[in-house]
Amino acid sequence: MTDFWKTKPLAKMSEEEWESLCDGCGQCCLVKLEDEDNGEIFYTDIVCYLLDQDSCTCGDYQQRCVLVPDCVKLTPTNLEGLSWMPADCAYRRLAEGQDLAWWHPLVSGSSETVHESGVSVRGKVVIETEVDSDELEDHIVDWVR
Repeated sequence: MTDFWKTKPLAKMSEEEWESLCDGCGQCCLVKLEDEDNGEIFYTDIVCYLLDQDSCTCGDYQQRCVLVPDCVKLTPTNLEGLSWMPADCAYRRLAEGQDLAWWHPLVSGSSETVHESGVSVRGKVVIETEVDSDELEDHIVDWVR
């Protein structure tokens, strides 16, 4: 693949190009908490039960929105309204006029650089089924960018 992301708007990308933008960090699969008073988003170290913690990919990508009703399917049309997307997210970076990060697999040529860079959730998270809902605030982290 050429550097299509440098010349093609997100809305004009093919499905294959769009999907290849996911860097496999797993940050979007983190459970997030929202302050009801001011709307501030807090990330936790808790992930969706479908996330494969080693590869940081969804264990059932095709059925994720059925199996997890609050899972959001990212599209060019809803991207702007998803302010909770991490700043490192390739989709967000491109939407904000930035380039892909050096560790992105399309730039580095390796799916491991996202993990080697420390951006991914690999080794940092627990599965949501292992945490009581009254303990969510105890899992807020500050390592998501």
